[in-house]
Amino acid sequence: MDYRSSMESSETLRNKCAACYRQFNKLEHLVEHMKISYHSGHEPTCGVCKKHCRSFESLREHLIGPLPKQECKNIFSLRGCRFCMTILESPNSRRIHQERCQFSSVNSGLTTRMAALGLRDKAMIDYTSSRSPRVVALSCKMVGGGSDGSLDLCARVCITDESDNVIFHTYVKPSMAVTSYRYETTGIRPENLRDAMPLKQVQRKIQEFLCNGEPMWKIRPRGGKARILVGHGLDHDLDRLQLEYPSSMIRDTAKYPPLMKTSKLSNSLKYLTQAYLGYDVHFGIQDPYEDCVATMRLYTRMRYQKHKIEAYPLAADAQNRSNQVAWRQSEAERMSPDEMLSISRSDYYCWCLDSLA
Repeated sequence: MDYRSSMESSETLRNKCAACYRQFNKLEHLVEHMKISYHSGHEPTCGVCKKHCRSFESLREHLIGPLPKQECKNIFSLRGCRFCMTILESPNSRRIHQERCQFSSVNSGLTTRMAALGLRDKAMIDYTSSRSPRVVALSCKMVGGGSDGSLDLCARVCITDESDNVIFHTYVKPSMAVTSYRYETTGIRPENLRDAMPLKQVQRKIQEFLCNGEPMWKIRPRGGKARILVGHGLDHDLDRLQLEYPSSMIRDTAKYPPLMKTSKLSNSLKYLTQAYLGYDVHFGIQDPYEDCVATMRLYTRMRYQKHKIEAYPLAADAQNRSNQVAWRQSEAERMSPDEMLSISRSDYYCWCLDSLA
């Protein structure tokens, strides 16, 4: 290799992102990339080559997609867990780990029959209990309103804790006429709603339970009494319940960047449950309890990811504003790719931080 080729090769390596391994022709292009990529230790990372990926779907494509990195694919096929994407020490360790990592399905047929008989209805919430949960999951099922039955009306709601226990479950009487019960997917009949709890009463009970004695303006993600709310598509559920709750307390599996598609669109709960928990949901009549359990399991899996502890992990933290000075072209160009990565911070709240609260 001649001197010029050697210099070009060295320059290319210097312009390689230490996180996603993208290479740039010029150093200033790498600096611009680092400014907008928000790489951090909270991103899903390949256990073989340590490449950072924006989502677990992107990591899955890197390992077993149509065009995977061959070395990583070979090792993952022998020692990788297909649910949490972890690389284990040996094929035997992988077998044991994967058996523990895969969840069993909820017997939705049984729970639906129990609900129809009123055996799981729990219309009272003991939100004063000292042992009450810090994290809860919520799911609603909708019937149709309006002339064509396309307007979603909340007709059933369920709240569970981290141990899959039912905290609250009830049918809900909508505030307007139901024109489509959508029985094939909801299992709801007119008689279920005839004497159901009115929407306003359901709203009040849930709001009091979530806030847990704290005024809405005072709620904060750490150190307070208000509860973390887990779900899938919670914007829609809360809208149909006519509830407001601080976004800092919401953990939505439909909007969490590591669980989204590479196109940055939401994955369905059915896909997420199958891919990351190892069982199927949403066959026939759908049960809100089943959705609560699935979203809580996904949340728990994400929460207990092991990441490097940082005092100020978010790019938006006031203490990280000094990093913006370091991103000045003249300053950043003196840094190595590893040094740039060391001051880069995440642009989303990683759920592992809930374990530190």
